[in-house]
Amino acid sequence: MDDPVLRVQSQLTARDRILLGWLYDHGVLTTFQAAHALFPSLDFCQRRLRTLYQLRLIARFRPQRADGGSYPYHWLIDQLGAEVVAAARDERPPRRDHARLERRRWTSTRTLAHRLGVNQFFTDLAGHARTQPGAELQQWLPEAVCQRAGTFVTDDDPALLRAYEPPVRPDGYGLWVEHGREVPFFLEYDTGAEQLSVLTNKLIGYARLFATLDRSWPILFWLHSATRERNLRLRLAEVPDLLRVATGTRDDSAGPAGQVWASVGSSERCRLSGL
Repeated sequence: MDDPVLRVQSQLTARDRILLGWLYDHGVLTTFQAAHALFPSLDFCQRRLRTLYQLRLIARFRPQRADGGSYPYHWLIDQLGAEVVAAARDERPPRRDHARLERRRWTSTRTLAHRLGVNQFFTDLAGHARTQPGAELQQWLPEAVCQRAGTFVTDDDPALLRAYEPPVRPDGYGLWVEHGREVPFFLEYDTGAEQLSVLTNKLIGYARLFATLDRSWPILFWLHSATRERNLRLRLAEVPDLLRVATGTRDDSAGPAGQVWASVGSSERCRLSGL
């Protein structure tokens, strides 16, 4: 029997597999996000996306603008692409309606802008790493994986911890490497729609997680304005020593890989690798 997964394998590059994995894990990327993160030019990216689309590995849609016209293509995993990713990871095949449900989810969801914002953060890091020797986005985990039992457990941890479900719901987890320094971090992406108390209350779960694991990593609040950042930092003044919290804003054109992060308790800005 002709297996479409086996048939398409020889046509995929290492970059294709990264892109398919990202779409499978993180839902949706725009053409510009994919191009910045993975390709040397926008034209090259568009041609490759078109090929993957023709192979039925990925799907696409274009949201309409309220004032007329449309946004650029938004890319999703298609059913064959999901099956390719699952096979490469030695996981159970996805449901037969996986791609259809994903399309329905992202073409109709009110949280699309938030998801694209989170993905912009990580693709900005990946784009920086693509052109800067010594930098790498070594890991990017979605919210669902962060909540699975054992996700942040190491071989040195007690066996009992493998069943521990993290009491946090970050917008993503990353492992950033720059000039030999590894920085694991949690991302909290702020749209400005929530009350500041909602943001600060998220630290309770992180405190429980770090106390259980007996180690901690930076928690990054990526805020939509400098004013929002100032107000949040006033509320974060009493953060326990166990927590390492830093803030940055999308007002800064340097992006998340730049010298934009200020740890709570310090007014100095540093790079992500300095946290």
